[in-house]
Amino acid sequence: MLSHSDDSFMADGRGLSELRQGVTLEVMGEGGSIGPLTPKMQGLEERREHDIKYPVTWTTLDQGLEAVVQRGVSLNVASFVGAATVRVNVLGEDDVQPTPEQLAQMKRLVDQAMEDGAMGVGSALIYAPGTFAKTDELAALTTEAGRCGGMYISHMRSEGDRLLEATDELIEISRRSGAPAEIFHMKAAGRDNWGKEDAFIARIEAARAGGQRITADMYTYARSSTGFDAAMPTWVQAGGVEAWIGRLKNPATRVRVLAEMREDHPKDWENSYRQAGPDGTLLVGFKSAALKPLTGKTLAEVARERGTSPEDTIIDLIIADGSRIQVVYASMSEDNVSKQMRLPWVSFGSDASAQAPEGVFLLSSTHPRAYGNFVRVLGKYARDEKALTLPQAVRRLSALPAHNLGLHDRGLLKAGYFADVVVFDPETVTDHATFLKPQQFATGVTDVLVNGQPVLKDSEATGAHAGRVVRGRAWKGWKDGGCRASAKDWDW
Repeated sequence: MLSHSDDSFMADGRGLSELRQGVTLEVMGEGGSIGPLTPKMQGLEERREHDIKYPVTWTTLDQGLEAVVQRGVSLNVASFVGAATVRVNVLGEDDVQPTPEQLAQMKRLVDQAMEDGAMGVGSALIYAPGTFAKTDELAALTTEAGRCGGMYISHMRSEGDRLLEATDELIEISRRSGAPAEIFHMKAAGRDNWGKEDAFIARIEAARAGGQRITADMYTYARSSTGFDAAMPTWVQAGGVEAWIGRLKNPATRVRVLAEMREDHPKDWENSYRQAGPDGTLLVGFKSAALKPLTGKTLAEVARERGTSPEDTIIDLIIADGSRIQVVYASMSEDNVSKQMRLPWVSFGSDASAQAPEGVFLLSSTHPRAYGNFVRVLGKYARDEKALTLPQAVRRLSALPAHNLGLHDRGLLKAGYFADVVVFDPETVTDHATFLKPQQFATGVTDVLVNGQPVLKDSEATGAHAGRVVRGRAWKGWKDGGCRASAKDWDW
């Protein structure tokens, strides 16, 4: 239910890390999406590219997805339209609120993206500029997605200190819009918040019992991965990464930011760094070649080597790298991960890109979820720990997400459906990726067909470019496509 392969497919369309796990569909669009873009956004996208370089020649979501497929991909691709992408298209990256006219323009962009085939609206509310969107704005955009047969899916405004309040916001957006809603990478982050898991689940199940379609997805690890933008207040990040770094170079601003970074429980932003601590923060991705030797070290190690505080080290690294820097945070509970594995309304997403242990991908490290997330459902949790049965695992890896997305003729082995088929050995399927050595293929998946074409045969990629764009329900190419009067006009 969540991938970040729009970049990685530009370098290697085989998607081996996910293909070797039996993945057939990459769903993108967490807050930001491949379109719609303005000319200014196109230029910023190119300037902010990291290891993988490519021209951004498209403006619409449809054009962006087609550009990915035209590169030649083995897996299918789909996308939500990013709420932050729509916001930047109209408002830029500053902390501003839309006028009624601007909000109407944003809603039209959602309509266009839905008719391009978007699955709905995706948000990521701990990051600037997405965090600047208020509930009313998100509900308005989701209302458009809902009347176009789409859903709302969100990296919620908090996964820690305000977890329950953030859950209430997601449920309220679903209620007001009439659209289903899903929680991206379900978790309770930070030791102080682990005890909220039962109340978190109860909030969702109460909404479901009341008739709302609220679901979630998760990855099968107790560590997350994001950037150091989740380690400091969002006000300093307004205006984009260039403005953010410019502010951090100002001594007075730096003092203020350092003070806020040292707060365990800040009032209006999510401090992922404090939830994990310096020893629980692993550096995995730099833009600058000069800093890449630090890959695989913890923040604590680098801070000791430099003789600076962990917070100062974060700021120094961001300025030197010119990016948010990719890190892994150890902030979750294994017990809570296991508890979520037992919930029938939770599906799975890697929250990672489809890559390979070769070429450009070796310039950075990654989270092991890129190579092991899905086979852990089948091996570690179904076979070994009995957290769910094998049939339940298969359903939650296929039919459940296909149903939640409203896919046409996918997700089941059924006559007339697209032949997206996975063959695996339930006795041997195993993940091998670790946090120190994440770029290791899973084993036990032997054959994969995408749209009826073999893309993995006897555990080896065939190189077939079988992937295509998978469209949402309002896609203008469907016989019954297009948006309706309201979400009530769709069969959910």
